[in-house]
Amino acid sequence: MTDDNQEFANKITTYLDAGTAELKAGTAYRLQLARTNALARLADPKRAAEPRFALAGAGTGTVGGGRSMWVSGRLWLGIAFIALASIGYQQWQAYQQLSDIADTDVAILSSELPIDAYLDRGFLNWLKTSGDD
Repeated sequence: MTDDNQEFANKITTYLDAGTAELKAGTAYRLQLARTNALARLADPKRAAEPRFALAGAGTGTVGGGRSMWVSGRLWLGIAFIALASIGYQQWQAYQQLSDIADTDVAILSSELPIDAYLDRGFLNWLKTSGDD
């Protein structure tokens, strides 16, 4: 190790020791057991021969037993449900608008006005302005 690396390691060790000084005895004991187990697994020659990659953030994005969250069926089922619900809502809105237009047409056509009234430009203007109220 170079002098810079040794100095950096000493600073880190000092900060870590200061942080662990405030831990409860039970927590420190569990950390010691976990470290002992990790070192025992590291000393296992069968496991040491296997190549392992350690990346920052490795293991994030997993669900439960370590499967990727994108493999989870529940996630895709939820996405499909949301997509179908939004499409269904849009279709329902379109149907409601069409139904309102049809009801308006039926009301106008079933009234007792003569056909000539519907063809009059003044009547069309009245319909446009009366709809703005």
